[in-house]
Amino acid sequence: MTASELTAAITAVYDTWMRTVDLIGPVLAEHRLTTATFQALWAVDPDEAPPSMKTLAERLHCNAPNLSFMTNQLADRGLVERVVDPSDRRSRVVVLTAKGRQVRQEVLASVLARTPLGTLNDDELQQLTALLNRARNLS
Repeated sequence: MTASELTAAITAVYDTWMRTVDLIGPVLAEHRLTTATFQALWAVDPDEAPPSMKTLAERLHCNAPNLSFMTNQLADRGLVERVVDPSDRRSRVVVLTAKGRQVRQEVLASVLARTPLGTLNDDELQQLTALLNRARNLS
């Protein structure tokens, strides 16, 4: 692997993500979300147990003060609540509200409808996902 090949791959991933964010800008604005608050909302999967603040910070690769700022913004908009973790009363978990579930679903639908990755067929998406997961799991 050469540095130019690696640079090209990183650039392609970055450009694809930034183009996706640009294309969903109107939906984010409609819900008064920034890219960061959208990412935080996305990281709270309604099909999983509510994440602790520590787990959410790890998912977002950010520190506690940044996460507090983002979750405060989401809470102020009525999208999430921070509640005591029933399994560890010293800790807090982030729970989507009904409105948060709805907004998350709308924004994710917008991402799926607009992302440049939507031009790939199923086989290409499976290959891309496998490669990205392999790279992600190596680090």
